[in-house]
Amino acid sequence: QVQLVESGGGSVQAGGSLRLSCVASENIFGRYCMGWFRQAPGKEREGVARLHHDGDSTYYKASVKGRFTLSQDNAKNTLYLAMNNLEPDDTSMYYCAAAKWCPYGTLRLEDYTDWGQGTQVTVSA
Repeated sequence: QVQLVESGGGSVQAGGSLRLSCVASENIFGRYCMGWFRQAPGKEREGVARLHHDGDSTYYKASVKGRFTLSQDNAKNTLYLAMNNLEPDDTSMYYCAAAKWCPYGTLRLEDYTDWGQGTQVTVSA
């Protein structure tokens, strides 16, 4: 079981930027698929971005591609999600999650077993 803690959320105006952090309790890169998910009130949780367990391949939800970017600091066991040109539709609670295995080309909620508590992102028009 991997312990995950998210941070970096906040309130910004449309067009602004935030960088979310996910700190893991152990070395995760190359060992787990690491995903970012989000959930707005009354809506289903959806996948946003993922670093594959190969430690290299990435996946992005179509609506965030080109605006959101994954990065990592191996020494700090930390995964980052840089979010640029934020839109009001990006407003959600954002969660970091880990999976022992995940398929290429998609981001499936059911694959992920270890979850952080979430960090809120609010984007105003």
